Amino acid sequence: MSAQSGILAPLPSLARYLCFDLQQGEAAAALKRFEGVELGDAVIGFGAAFLLAAGAQIPGMRPFVRLPESQVALPHTPSSLWVWLRGEDRGDLVHATRRWQELAGEGFVLTSVVDAFVHRDSRDLSGYVDGTENPTGADAERHGIVDEGALAGSSFVAVQHWRHDFAALEAMSQEQRDNSIGRRISDNEELEDAPESAHVKRTAQEDFEPEAFVVRRSMPWADPSGAGLHFVAFGRSLDAFDAQLRRMSGAEDGIVDAVFRFTRPESGATFWCPPMKGAGLDLRAAMS
Repeated sequence: MSAQSGILAPLPSLARYLCFDLQQGEAAAALKRFEGVELGDAVIGFGAAFLLAAGAQIPGMRPFVRLPESQVALPHTPSSLWVWLRGEDRGDLVHATRRWQELAGEGFVLTSVVDAFVHRDSRDLSGYVDGTENPTGADAERHGIVDEGALAGSSFVAVQHWRHDFAALEAMSQEQRDNSIGRRISDNEELEDAPESAHVKRTAQEDFEPEAFVVRRSMPWADPSGAGLHFVAFGRSLDAFDAQLRRMSGAEDGIVDAVFRFTRPESGATFWCPPMKGAGLDLRAAMS
């Protein structure tokens, strides 16, 4: 068994994220439709409630973390099916969306579509490089993909839709912005004297016990309502993401990540991304 190829592949120029909810029909039968489906470079995942309704017991799969001690709002917006479409042409993504609506079939309703893109040299719309400390190569595979047991080749993903407040960002001085991130925007160098609330200090993956490495595949988004970052983090479990969010939100020690000064999440969901067997999706772990 192998991982879905799009998880560890470089970011595409363009992407489209789809969320579906099963609103009619029996979940086990709906899940079975995806057995053996060829994904190409698309990535798909199934939500915790949908898997439970289908009778699938996936160790480590759970809904988006709830943190009563959080100092900021962390919305929980589950979906049955998540699809990450990757490409270089927007028209191709439109047709791929139609294909996935057909593949999902009767009972699934498309509830959310987010169009995303790479900005400059992989920068967030705040202007800062996104994912500087992202694991690469063998490290990305080690941290992002389950490597043993019945779930070998699968992955877990946490997804949040973050909306930026550009007026708040632009009201900050450049020094305040750099201190919020913990890096200089000019050269992406980490600030030695960054405050404890700086994003790089809140999320330093090697500073957790155990270490909390995730494989980020986030991309900027924009539509007539605004713009921000569509956050996507894959892991061999959901533990690392949960640990990072607990610290960012102030639930761990009361210190809130300074990025909350100019951006907020509007959604939060988790999904299990099954492995592949050859060119087709392998759902044996969910159907045993």
